[in-house]
Order: sequence, then structure tokens, then C-alpha cells
Amino acid sequence: MNYNIRKIKDDEYALLNDFLYEAIFIIEGVQAPPKSVINLPELQVYVLDFGKKEDDICFVAEDDEKVIGAVWVRVMNDYGHIEDGIPSFAISLYKEYRGYGIGTALMKKMLYELQQRGYEKTSLAVQKANYAVKMYKNVGFEIVDENEEEYIMVCHLKN
Repeated sequence: MNYNIRKIKDDEYALLNDFLYEAIFIIEGVQAPPKSVINLPELQVYVLDFGKKEDDICFVAEDDEKVIGAVWVRVMNDYGHIEDGIPSFAISLYKEYRGYGIGTALMKKMLYELQQRGYEKTSLAVQKANYAVKMYKNVGFEIVDENEEEYIMVCHLKN
């Protein structure tokens, strides 16, 4: 697959709502929630006014000038929050583009960017049943906590 990764453009921030919905892990056989679920405050923290804070960073993957995936971070009090000042990850791809290594490439690009900006670590939350757990481990995340449904994972960035 021929894709490229670049910084998001200002006029593309609205796409993050689509990718926020795509990031919701749906267990096989369970009906997906309505798209309006992304309007819940605990989900809007990932995208509301994105790009207005210094710690808001986003890269997108595009194929033939169509944005097909995004990885973004911001310092926020989300499901993966571990401590103040540590950016939390969000990543997703449209379903038809999964399994080609694009997610891994997006993750590596963001980890490099965070390292260059001097961050010592980053975190995320992921449902235990999500196949992406393996990808997160492969790029350097490790499980530091868990609850009944999710792992909290941290990646230590070496400068």
C-alpha cells in the first residue's frame, strides 16, 4: 500500500471526530454504539478544540490524498491519564486500512516526535480484548495498570 504520513492541516481537525469514533473498540458480535456517543464529555476530551493547545500533536496517514488514519496526543485527563504533563495517545484507521502496518508507522512517527520535543513518557488506555495491544507492545508500550476492561500502558521515551 502506498501511503504517506504528515502533520494534520488546520482544516482537517474535524476529521478527528471520525477517527475518534473509529477508535472505539467493538467486540465481535456486539452492536456498535451510535456515532453520537462521541459527543459524551469523556470522549470529547480527545478532540474538543484540538490544535489550540501547545501539546496537541497530530499526524495523519493518507492514501491517494485521502486521509485514512490519524494518531494524536494531548495532555488531558482521559482514560489513559497517568500524571499531569504526560500526553495521552489516540489512534485509529478506517477499517479497510487496518493490518497493513500503517498504525505501527503512525505510532512510531508520534513517539519520535514526542521524544524530539523532550517528553519522557506517554500513555494510553486500551481494552484488553483489543488486537492493538500487541502493536502497542511492539512499539515500546508496557502495561503499568489495569482494571476489569482496560490496560493502562506507558511508553518511556529515551532522549
